[in-house]
Amino acid sequence: MSSSAIEVAPASIAKGFELKASGFTLPIMRVFENDLEALTAHLSAKIEQAPDFFHNMPLVIDLSHASPGTAAVNNLPLLIGLLRGYGMIPFGVRGGTPAHNEAAEALGLALLRDSYLRASKTSATEVETDSEELRLPPARTGPRSPAPARKPPLGSLVVSRPVRSGQRVYAAGGDLSIIAAVSSGAELMADGNIHIYGALRGRALAGMNGNLNARIFCQELRAELVSIAGHYRVNENIPAEMQGLPVQIYLEQKILRIERL
Repeated sequence: MSSSAIEVAPASIAKGFELKASGFTLPIMRVFENDLEALTAHLSAKIEQAPDFFHNMPLVIDLSHASPGTAAVNNLPLLIGLLRGYGMIPFGVRGGTPAHNEAAEALGLALLRDSYLRASKTSATEVETDSEELRLPPARTGPRSPAPARKPPLGSLVVSRPVRSGQRVYAAGGDLSIIAAVSSGAELMADGNIHIYGALRGRALAGMNGNLNARIFCQELRAELVSIAGHYRVNENIPAEMQGLPVQIYLEQKILRIERL
């Protein structure tokens, strides 16, 4: 008795994913000649006009129009930290130097090269003409009106009063210590560590100058956002078991860790 082999056609296998090129319209933030204090004040004023418009907004940072000595350009981690602190989502950088690109990669940003820009030229044009543009004004050569925010002191800073909603405290070049509570809607920034001897309900951004070794310490964690050198977590991503406890926050292998004290 002879047997014959029966060929069975392979079953159709469903695709797990598909990669497809497409064009997206992304807002572009062009950085011109400006200092960080004025940039922060200008950005804050724009966001206050329409906070919902900027929340979770993806953003491309264009450095091609900035002069090499621009403070915002030389402190890219600080700029990224500010944008993330305001709830925006920096997507990538274009027009930067090799040093900017290296810093951008360390912060988890995409590098938008010329080939990508040519491919998405139509989308970029639509953004600039149909959407509100986040353009920062060039530095003025003549006298200018004082910025709304008080110029932060250089070095470590100790604040003994509660930091209330809408207030911003920045320790440039050092640590920041708050011997009181930090209300929801308040913002703490420091180039070094941040120490909070009370409840943290606002935002805390340490290592603003790119210091990966900076840490945040607080007696009661209820933060809206915590960030170390641009690496951040919002309240929804903070473990529930850490809420309300004394903790320290630090980076390990570029991953933000929250550990009970």
